[in-house]
Amino acid sequence: MIGLFGGTFDPVHFGHLRPALELQQSIGLDVVRLLPSHVPPHRSQPHASPQQRLAMLRAAVADDPAFTVDTREFEREGPSYTLHTLKSLRAEMAGTSLSLLIGMDAFREFSSWHRWREILDYSHLVVMTRPGKLPPEQGELADFVSLHRVADATTLKSRASGLLLFHPVTQLEISGTEIRKILASGKRADFLLPKSVLEVIYSEGLYATGKQHGG
Repeated sequence: MIGLFGGTFDPVHFGHLRPALELQQSIGLDVVRLLPSHVPPHRSQPHASPQQRLAMLRAAVADDPAFTVDTREFEREGPSYTLHTLKSLRAEMAGTSLSLLIGMDAFREFSSWHRWREILDYSHLVVMTRPGKLPPEQGELADFVSLHRVADATTLKSRASGLLLFHPVTQLEISGTEIRKILASGKRADFLLPKSVLEVIYSEGLYATGKQHGG
């Protein structure tokens, strides 16, 4: 079973990596594919270039067998719609169980995604939960939950797609926006993201870091 985790990763940080690793271990994913977005449909264009974001991702997960980096969205023009990415992956991996990993905040906006009802035709959906963040209790998303939800992660392996699982993870209150602000102010962002990623940031002069360096 393959996990799929998308984002701008601008920069990638422990708030991305730790929950993804926990899911990889707890629900038995063979690997988590990190899918950096080229043209994100629901947010502003990233500050770092695709090449810089790719360098940071590769530095973050180098030699870690739990992760791999998939660049297919960089190779496609136009908005990086998840549905198009899943169709591409499914064409390569017919019959393989795929699980799209998203946070609860993203799930609460799921009905605004491009052709969102078709996504489970190509993968499962695993929603990362934390205390105080609940799924919608009424409306079309609530109906979607009642139709597709399963309680046991092992059920995901029985099918290639079509199921929805809510699973708790340690969600760290870290954001790329805050990291960029810290670096732009000349302060250290150590322990918010891998040291290898900070090294790429400093070498590329990203986020107005100037010449400051972390310890």
